[in-house]
Amino acid sequence: MQINLKNRRAIVTGSTAGIGLAIATGLAAAGAHVVVTGRTQQRVDEALVSIAKNIAGANLVGVAGDLGTRKGAEHLIAQVPDTDILVNNLGIFEPKAFFDIPDEDWQRFFEVNVMSGVRLSRHYAQGMAKRGWGRIQFLSSESGVQIPAEMVHYGMSKTAQLAVSRGLAETLAGTGVTVNAVLPGPTRSEGVGAFFAKIAAEQGVSQDQLERDFIATHRPSSLIKRLATVEEVANLCVYLASEQASATTGAAVRVDGGVVRSIV
Repeated sequence: MQINLKNRRAIVTGSTAGIGLAIATGLAAAGAHVVVTGRTQQRVDEALVSIAKNIAGANLVGVAGDLGTRKGAEHLIAQVPDTDILVNNLGIFEPKAFFDIPDEDWQRFFEVNVMSGVRLSRHYAQGMAKRGWGRIQFLSSESGVQIPAEMVHYGMSKTAQLAVSRGLAETLAGTGVTVNAVLPGPTRSEGVGAFFAKIAAEQGVSQDQLERDFIATHRPSSLIKRLATVEEVANLCVYLASEQASATTGAAVRVDGGVVRSIV
């Protein structure tokens, strides 16, 4: 199967590192004109250099801004009024005991993880529907299905993304626009890698050992018995953005290494 996204514009939020950068790279490799977004111009510029170095002839543009705010979303929309593919990847996570999570943290997680995608989808989906083609994705998580006790606020935001994704798919029925949620499992992204590296240093063990211990203790249902790579997640996202995925919509598609014990 050859995925060809030539002449398609794609926006990937939070795409200066980790899963987002891998998705942006994968879409560029498939020929899409990719809009890279991040909080600072420096991070955006570094991501553009990284993608261009790996993908010869990549068609790229960068937009800096905080998409976890209404102002940031409005800035992106002003810079890039239309797109064919929108990947709502922007997200934050933070382990914290339930009784230690203040109201401000609940609101912050909802704004960044949920409302960033709501605001952009509300704008871009209308243009997609008028043109009769479009792809919208929400990067949720297996934590949206199996809420982790160590970060309930994060799990809540990921469950909310599932609801928004399915509801928007229903709203766009028959338009040629597909909407799906992607559910990664534990993934060795930049943020997760830095978190494990810090804990490993504190405990005096290797990061590889700490990761194996984490899977064995906290995600024992994993079938691959390891963290996924960002590229493994990105591969699914690139497929869902393609013409070949035209009958996949309203779905919560897992790339969780089998962590969720479910046959559907």
